[in-house]
Amino acid sequence: MDPIIQRELDRLDPDIPFRASTNHRHHTWAKTFHSRPELFIRPQSTIEIQKIITLARRCRRRLTVVGSAHSPSDLTCTSSWMVNLDDYNRVLSIDPTTGIVVLQSGIRLSTLREKLRENGLAMANLGSIDSQSIAGAISTATHGSSLKHGLLSDSVLSLRLTLANGRTVLCSAEQNTDLFRAALVSLGALGIIVEVSFRAVPAFDIGWHRSLRSLESVLEAWETDLWSQAEFVRVWWIPYAKRAVVWKADKTSKPRRAPRKSWFGRLFGLHAYQTLLYIAQWIPSLLPAIEWLVFGLQYGFRELSTTASAVEEGQAGLLMDCLFSQFVNEWALPLHKGPEAITRLSAWIHGDQKASGIPVSPRGVYVHAPVEVRVSDTSSRTTPRPYLDNTDPHGPTLYFNATLYRPYHADPPGRARYFEAFEYLMKEMGAKPHWAKNFQTLSHQDFRGMYASDLDEWTRARKDVDPEGMFVGDWHRRYVLPDDEEPFPLEEKEIGRSRDYTNGGVLVRSARARRDFSRQESQESFDVLQEAEAEKSVFLHQRVEVGDDDE
Repeated sequence: MDPIIQRELDRLDPDIPFRASTNHRHHTWAKTFHSRPELFIRPQSTIEIQKIITLARRCRRRLTVVGSAHSPSDLTCTSSWMVNLDDYNRVLSIDPTTGIVVLQSGIRLSTLREKLRENGLAMANLGSIDSQSIAGAISTATHGSSLKHGLLSDSVLSLRLTLANGRTVLCSAEQNTDLFRAALVSLGALGIIVEVSFRAVPAFDIGWHRSLRSLESVLEAWETDLWSQAEFVRVWWIPYAKRAVVWKADKTSKPRRAPRKSWFGRLFGLHAYQTLLYIAQWIPSLLPAIEWLVFGLQYGFRELSTTASAVEEGQAGLLMDCLFSQFVNEWALPLHKGPEAITRLSAWIHGDQKASGIPVSPRGVYVHAPVEVRVSDTSSRTTPRPYLDNTDPHGPTLYFNATLYRPYHADPPGRARYFEAFEYLMKEMGAKPHWAKNFQTLSHQDFRGMYASDLDEWTRARKDVDPEGMFVGDWHRRYVLPDDEEPFPLEEKEIGRSRDYTNGGVLVRSARARRDFSRQESQESFDVLQEAEAEKSVFLHQRVEVGDDDE
């Protein structure tokens, strides 16, 4: 450990653990991005988190908080200090009568599901996976697929955050509302979410049904009953076959019945598909035939020729196997624009650039299946709207998800042009990208146009609670912070990238914050910082109320 860090650490309470290691290698779940943090820290209590922040402030270091790292982007990459909350994962209280649950922010959704089930409760809505931490799911606007539900964070009643000055504050719809609206999609840039209070619902089972349909019939039913036929509906579009798999589910009291096992869901099927995609790295023109074979074996070769159904515990039934490493480019746009978006992208995929209206050549580009289509509706929510909510505030939202797999961690050859075309279409149609995914052609100016004053409000709230940029990295500067603004003192800047040939993906290197007072003694630095913190606390007192029990 750096001697300067050790010296400052020795000045803090030795009875409060500092659980740090120096040889951690970080990577996303998909191994798309890697980084080597200076310290990897795993706190187990709020007071340990406060100690980490105090030490980082004195040592002039940026902090990055990470959970499962399921986002395939470089949002969580750092060369400074990484804080992992996997050991900060207790359920603090559950009230089965009201459904109100209070928990530490590092708990994984999978663990939370089990704790809720033991008490006869469940999350009202869930995305396709449950490996994320609750804080990570909230901070990136995670959603499921239902017109009767919005974002997962719609169930959040309050949050506690430990800020850059070491104070822990409470925010909710009634208290520190601006901070609450910023923290509901915080992107990890406001502070460390340490506690979440949310409302669960009574546990439920779902009966689901899956069928293969022609793309034409799906588009015909779009404005009628496609999305309203059940509480939960999602569609997997198979582009070369011009078909789609429609999955729908409703709550039920029928006896549970397990789904029929398929070859695709087993180890052989998984590696068979991955191997075929790997071969297509060198012969991309095989992809339409691979799609026909693999999805035909899984879902049938004729419309409605194969259907499947089951009755399962609700939360388990909503999950989906993400298979293996992938790039994911998902955007949100008004639901009524879906048929146009699918028709134009389909034309481009099939080589008809003129009909698509996309000024990117499709020649030689082949894509993977499926393209996932999901929905939500936040237009009638009664809770405060997050500043960086990407859903349509005036009606139902469509999520359009272009996925490219990375078989055995090999990047697909057509990614750059496919995503360029896809993002052109999405931007032209007024869509907004999912914060945790792999968008590649955007800048701060694009997001400024998408969010306007809401981005200004988020930026203001962020700066109020972290004026030195302790939680700001290069990703934030590229996309959500003004590019003509002077960098914050603790802000981390990317200094280079290189291919990681051993593990696949890209290794990101950043310039960690240096001490501001290199010519002064540590105690002198500490005194100057304490004076600045005192001034800052007065400022924060005007903007952020501290809860009665936040001493």
